[in-house]
Amino acid sequence: MTTLAQLLDPAALAIVAGGTTLAVVLRTPLRDLGRALAAVTTLGRGRFDADPLLLQITALARIAKRHGVMALDRSVITDADVAAGIAAIVDGASATDVATLVQHRRSARIERHVAAADVWAGAAEVAPAMGMVGTLIGLAQMFATMSDPGAIGGAMAVALLATLYGALFANLLFMPIANRLRAQGRNEAFERARIEAPLVALAERETPRGYVAPSSPPTLATVA
Repeated sequence: MTTLAQLLDPAALAIVAGGTTLAVVLRTPLRDLGRALAAVTTLGRGRFDADPLLLQITALARIAKRHGVMALDRSVITDADVAAGIAAIVDGASATDVATLVQHRRSARIERHVAAADVWAGAAEVAPAMGMVGTLIGLAQMFATMSDPGAIGGAMAVALLATLYGALFANLLFMPIANRLRAQGRNEAFERARIEAPLVALAERETPRGYVAPSSPPTLATVA
């Protein structure tokens, strides 16, 4: 029976893990790499829900109606997109400007989510190739030590286990992380689209200059 200890080979693991890490670092901007690592900490969170933000915008609209729009400047708003929209309204931005601002911030957020997921998808592409590299190294070592039967087993282990590690890392670690990040990004993008209408309505009420929707609103199709 095969035991777990028999499937552990430090050399093969170092080739696959080290090679994959190096390849990802070389092909990824440091900012995107940092975001990809930080995004892993969000995998345990629940689905993003815009309902609390909609309730807060409703409450802010009541405050503005009773005490004037300048009263919103003293409100504590933790969400960056809502805070930016309210700040623009307080500064007298038109409904069109507020819509453009919210859409731009949502589009930028989508791009950040996509970039983080692409880093992990790239790691999933590289890992099997690094496994093949480990296999070639193991085979080369095996042929170089044919005169030493004791060394053939270790070289063969590197050759076989490197391919195994590459497949496991790609399909059981890196690609699942990428897919979950993409799913989270899609959900958050659609949920955040809900906050645009109430912010635009508030801006239109406070600065009634007419609302004309932007001709080319950001698309969510980039979230694969």
